[in-house]
Amino acid sequence: MSYTIYILRSLKNEKRYIGYTGKSVDERFHEHLSGTNQWTRQNGPFILIHTESFNDKESAIKRERFLKSGQGRKWLDENIRG
Repeated sequence: MSYTIYILRSLKNEKRYIGYTGKSVDERFHEHLSGTNQWTRQNGPFILIHTESFNDKESAIKRERFLKSGQGRKWLDENIRG
């Protein structure tokens, strides 16, 4: 099984959402668009701006945590447009 880190950008307020999934990115993206959790319900609609694939869950979680950190947010600002 592979895991994917994905980053969404809110079209409503420009906020980023960072998550990981073992599902297909398209399936997870459509779940967010349909408002499956409170944050995405309140901040959607979204566009998908970045993905990264991993062979194991632990690596995906580690990368997700980094991207949510101060240094990770800085890296995103410098490297990911959208």
